[in-house]
Amino acid sequence: MIKIKTEEEIEILRENAILVSKTLAEVGKAIAPGVTTKRLDEIAETFIRDHGAVPGFLNYGGFPYTLCISVNDTVVHGFPSGYCLKEGDIVSVDCGTIYKGFNGDSAYTFAVGEIDPETAKLLEVTKKSLYLGAQQAVAGNRIGDIGFAIQRYCEENGFSVVRELVGHGIGKRLHESPEIPNYGRAGQGKKLHEGMVICIEPMINAGVKDIYLEDNGWDVRTADGKKSAHFEFMVAIRKGAPDILTTFEYIENK
Repeated sequence: MIKIKTEEEIEILRENAILVSKTLAEVGKAIAPGVTTKRLDEIAETFIRDHGAVPGFLNYGGFPYTLCISVNDTVVHGFPSGYCLKEGDIVSVDCGTIYKGFNGDSAYTFAVGEIDPETAKLLEVTKKSLYLGAQQAVAGNRIGDIGFAIQRYCEENGFSVVRELVGHGIGKRLHESPEIPNYGRAGQGKKLHEGMVICIEPMINAGVKDIYLEDNGWDVRTADGKKSAHFEFMVAIRKGAPDILTTFEYIENK
C-alpha cells in the first residue's frame, strides 16, 4: 500500500534528508587514502546521535552498522571494516536516520584521491542520471518514466543498470511501496501521486549489469569485478516539478 504524506510529514522527512546530507558531508571530509571504512562508520554514528537522531540502518534487518560502505566493485550493502582506502578507489556511502518517527536515506559515491578518467565518467553519469530520473518524479507521470530516463542516459554512455536492486518509498518505514527500478519503459508502471515520497537510487556498473551476493548475505558485487557507482536522494512528488528533499551541497561545498 502506498502511503500519501501530509505536508507536516514531508517536512519531517525533509529534516531527516538534510541530516543524512550533513552526515555524508562529515564522512566525506574524512575520506582519504589510509582511512579505514570502519572509521567512517564511527564518524557517522557519532554525528547522527549528536544531532538527536538514531542511525536508521543499524540493526535494520540484522545489518550491524550505521553505514553501508561499498568500495569499487561492491555495488551496495558493504560492511564497514578494517579495509584502508587506497588512492584511486571509489566508495559508495549509504546512510539512514530515524528522527521524529520518520526515516532519511541517501547515498553518495566518493572518489579517494585521484581516479582514472573512465571511473570519473562513471560517477558523473550515475549522478546525472539521478537528476534525470528525478525530473520525471512528478504527479501524473509513472514509475517507468523515472527508470526509462535513468536507463537511457546510462546505457547511452556505455554503462549498465543493475536490475535486482531498486529504489523505494520512504516514511515511517525505511522501505515502503512502491519499488522504483532504475530501468523501464516510459508510460508504464504505477502512477505517481502528489504526497508520495520516494528514494531514487541508480546503481550503475562500469561493466556488465550482473551481480552476485557475498557469503555474508549482504555485500552485493559486480559479476565481472568492474566498479559500480551509487547515488540516492529523497523526492516528494508534487505537481509540475519534483521536490528534492536531499541536497548534495553540504558534500560538494565542503
